[in-house]
Amino acid sequence: MRDIAIPLPLARTILSPVYRVTLNDRLPWRLQRLLLDAGSRLQPAPAGTEVRRIQLAGRPADRFTAGTPGAGAVLYLHGGGYAVGSLSTHRSLTARLAHETGCTVYSLDYRLAPEHPFPAGLDDAEAAFLELVDKHGYAPGQIAISGDSAGGGLALATAQRLIARHGYTPAALGLIAPWTDPNQIPERYRDLVISKPWSRACATAYLGSGDNNDPGYAPLLGELRGLPPTYVQVDVSELLHTQCVDLAAALRDAGVTVTFTESRGLWHVAQLQAALVGPAAAVLSEMAEFLAEAIRPAHIRDLG
Repeated sequence: MRDIAIPLPLARTILSPVYRVTLNDRLPWRLQRLLLDAGSRLQPAPAGTEVRRIQLAGRPADRFTAGTPGAGAVLYLHGGGYAVGSLSTHRSLTARLAHETGCTVYSLDYRLAPEHPFPAGLDDAEAAFLELVDKHGYAPGQIAISGDSAGGGLALATAQRLIARHGYTPAALGLIAPWTDPNQIPERYRDLVISKPWSRACATAYLGSGDNNDPGYAPLLGELRGLPPTYVQVDVSELLHTQCVDLAAALRDAGVTVTFTESRGLWHVAQLQAALVGPAAAVLSEMAEFLAEAIRPAHIRDLG
C-alpha cells in the first residue's frame, strides 16, 4: 500500500478528537485498548514487509522482515502508558522500521498494567532480549532496543538492567518521546494526544505497590553511564518535551553519544501515522538510519 500525504493541519484536526475520546482516564483500560486496536487498521504497513507471529520469551511477538534482512535486529517496545497499546497499534510503525533499517524487527507484546504492574513489562523486555541472544543467535551488540513514549522509557530501563545484570550492552537505543520518569507531573493540561489526568492514571496503574524511586520504574533516575549511542526524538509541543530535553542533557553529562532531534508541528509519537503524514515518515526514517548505522558490523562501518 502506498503512503497517503495528508496535510499536517488536516491530520491534526482529525486526530485530536480521536485521541481525546480514546485516551481518556474515565474509560476502562480494556475499552481504551479496543478502541486503539480498531483505529490501528487505518494505519497501513509498507508493501514488501513480511510479518510472522511468534513467541518471544513466552510472550506473543511480531517478527518483521523486508527483503533479505541484515545481521542485526531491533527489539521494539510499544508505547501506551504501560496500560494500553499492542502489537496491532504499532504494526505499521514496526513494519516500516524493518523496511527502512533492513534489519529484523521484533515487536514484543509485554504485559500491561494495571493487571500486571511494574516490573512485569521490564521483566518481559529483559527476557526477550536474552532469548534473542541465547536462542536466536544474535550478539548483544547486534541488537538495538527501540520504543516510543512508555515503550521508550521501558527501552532505557531494559538497557540499564541488561548492562547491570548481564554485562550486555545493546547496539543502540532509539527513543521516540520517551517517558523516562513517570513521577514528573506535566506542566500543561494536555497536548494533541495525551492529557495530564490520563498520564497520571497510567503512572499509578504501572507503579502498583512498587517503589517510585526504583530506576526500573523511572530510568531517568538510574545509571546512564555506559549506555550505547542513543537517539531521542520529540516534538516541541508535547507534554514530554521538557523531560526529553532533560534526558538528552543527562545522557551527554554521563558521556553517552546522543542524537537529539526536535520536530515542530507534529504530535506525540506521530511516527504511528508515518504512512499518512510525510513529516512523520521523515522523522521515523531519521531514527531508522541511526539504528541501521549502529547495528552494522564494525568492520563494515570502518569501510565507509
